[in-house]
Amino acid sequence: MNLIIDVGNTLIKFAVFDSNMLRHKESCIVENFSQTLEVISSKYAKIEFCIVSSVGNFSEFQFAKLNDSYPVLKLSYETKVPFSNLYETPQTLGVDRIALVSAAALLYPKKNVLIIDAGTCITYDILTANNEYLGGAISPGLSIRYNGLNSFTEKLPLLEPNSPNNLVGNTSISAIHSGVVNGVLFEIDGFIESFQSHFKNLTIILTGGDAHFLRDSLKSHIFANSNFLLEGLNYILEHNKN
Repeated sequence: MNLIIDVGNTLIKFAVFDSNMLRHKESCIVENFSQTLEVISSKYAKIEFCIVSSVGNFSEFQFAKLNDSYPVLKLSYETKVPFSNLYETPQTLGVDRIALVSAAALLYPKKNVLIIDAGTCITYDILTANNEYLGGAISPGLSIRYNGLNSFTEKLPLLEPNSPNNLVGNTSISAIHSGVVNGVLFEIDGFIESFQSHFKNLTIILTGGDAHFLRDSLKSHIFANSNFLLEGLNYILEHNKN
């Protein structure tokens, strides 16, 4: 069994895979890392290997605690991956994006794939049918946009994401929801249309914390997969075991 740990900007996600089968998934805040790790380790005694992907705050103490229990692969741009990386500055490429592209290489071989990860940031990544990763784009996610309106103005409130009822907001609150949510939807639809004009028979994957909130409002045919990054991390770990 493999233990997968994805350290994000707000939460730490744990997953347990038995071969390619996801057996367990849960999340916790950083302060509950040790407690959650102990519970999972005791429940799944057959865990043999572990991979850590971190775009957030993961301390040396936490990493050492893992190393006490399992051989740990710490994902970086130097890790062996199952695709050809054509990014000009691979040392700046986020490990979350590396994992997403790895999942695309596993699940959609010999296809042009656009992976859209709608989380704190929205990332767009393209893997070609020749298994070449070209790069993509990064933009602010829903939460950053809502927070930005509140932080950089005097009077606009901080709101939780909510689907707008109308394109035209007739209150400040409804106008914010229309601007933020529709702005994200128009952006994603626009990127999809542009990528489709450059890459034939494009497979589109939507993942990340806001994927299900956005999915039904997008125009294009997409595959929503909330476990895409975790599957990619498991694939990388399997790819590096030997």
